[in-house]
Amino acid sequence: MDIAYAPCYVLDVPEGHRFPMRKYALLREQLLHEGVALDEHFFEPKAMSQRTLLLAHEEDYWRRTQNGEWTRQEERRSGFPWSRAMVQRERVIMQGTLECAQRALKSGSVAMNIAGGTHHAFSDRAEGFCILNDFAITSLHLLKKGLAKKVLIVDCDVHQGNGTASILASEPDVFTFSMHGASNYPLHKEESNLDVALQDGTDGASYLDSLERHLSRILDEALWLPDLVLYQCGVDILGSDKLGRLDVSMQDCQRRDEMIFERFALAGIPVVCAMGGGYSEDVKVVVQAHMNTFRAAVDAWT
Repeated sequence: MDIAYAPCYVLDVPEGHRFPMRKYALLREQLLHEGVALDEHFFEPKAMSQRTLLLAHEEDYWRRTQNGEWTRQEERRSGFPWSRAMVQRERVIMQGTLECAQRALKSGSVAMNIAGGTHHAFSDRAEGFCILNDFAITSLHLLKKGLAKKVLIVDCDVHQGNGTASILASEPDVFTFSMHGASNYPLHKEESNLDVALQDGTDGASYLDSLERHLSRILDEALWLPDLVLYQCGVDILGSDKLGRLDVSMQDCQRRDEMIFERFALAGIPVVCAMGGGYSEDVKVVVQAHMNTFRAAVDAWT
């Protein structure tokens, strides 16, 4: 199992965002502490090239982002005050997901990005703490280079992958599946290939039943057999999450990850997993939920 990680994820973070950002370093420490991963499993990606990120983003948006030319409204919409460190962090996150995809395709198994899953970024704007869209960039790069013919995006973050759906709306060789809270952010939802909108308070049993039915619909009934799956495994579905509004237990969140990894491992389809959101009051809960994701990935491919 290859794991993308870079120290810049936790540097120069504004005070108000330090809690959710802390999980990146804590997760790496816990993976090593429990022996779920070894030092040799980690790699530190470099910053993504401009040529590659422009596959999914408009040149004018990237120029203004790189040069710090955002308006105050754009800063508010992004959730971050602009800084060069922020831009560098995003470029490293993007490259981490892309290299995970390359490694997963080569090994035929799974690769994990401790960050990533920046699914609210549009081609021309930032939203919801997402500046650039790693799943969209990676999908378009793989198709352009002939490294994959079909890509499936499974987005189980509690917030709809609106930016991903928008960027890839006209790309027939990428199937976007988003399972999210119906009344949660964003207020305006984009149209994925398949959207499953859950009501507030949805419990774990209902959640898992819906996921199983819709995965079967994609893979069995629609006969969509991808070369690679990009899995956004946000743990903001937990009942303890401050922003989630669902009522999924830690055990059922773990079962979600097991279900997805086991299904694709059995089918011989490699997976890239990005951690996505998690905003429980206690950061230890977030780290534990993500640790369960890593354990599920290891178990599925061993």
